[in-house]
Amino acid sequence: MNTEERQHKLAIYRDAHDQLADALEKFPEAMWGFKPGPERWSIREIILHITDSEANSYIRCRRAIAEPGATVMAYDEDQWARGLGYADQDPQAALALFKHLRGMTYDLVKRLPDAVWANTIDHPENGVMTLDDWLGVYANHVPEHIAQIQATHDAWRADKEGQSRHTAGSLFRHFQ
Repeated sequence: MNTEERQHKLAIYRDAHDQLADALEKFPEAMWGFKPGPERWSIREIILHITDSEANSYIRCRRAIAEPGATVMAYDEDQWARGLGYADQDPQAALALFKHLRGMTYDLVKRLPDAVWANTIDHPENGVMTLDDWLGVYANHVPEHIAQIQATHDAWRADKEGQSRHTAGSLFRHFQ
């Protein structure tokens, strides 16, 4: 990744919390528990996932800087969602933690010398990753989940509209 590309990715990385917060304002918090399918995540669960992912990112980044070549932990995202009870956790507290973790890491990486971006970590599933690779993954992470959140909201609206049509149809038949 050249310096210009890196600066662009760093800007996306830096602005992720604000973009997420702005996106979430569009969706009523009362529907954040809606799951579009049995194996799909609710908005609340997506928020908790983003925060846990950021906690892992925080460590992975620091290992790449301080311990180049170190092995980092992989984790089963779905198992974390179930095992940690994402559906019952406070999404606002998670958003605050995400903002803090992301801000601290951005403050660290924004001033790294170019040579450090070639440092690596060994990820059990993804193999050897440079710090530039790490940035690419986490710069894209929140925008990808914002799209998932929008899709969840769209499914909720379709479900709600389907229920309304069903209820209206039932009432219509009742009064015929």
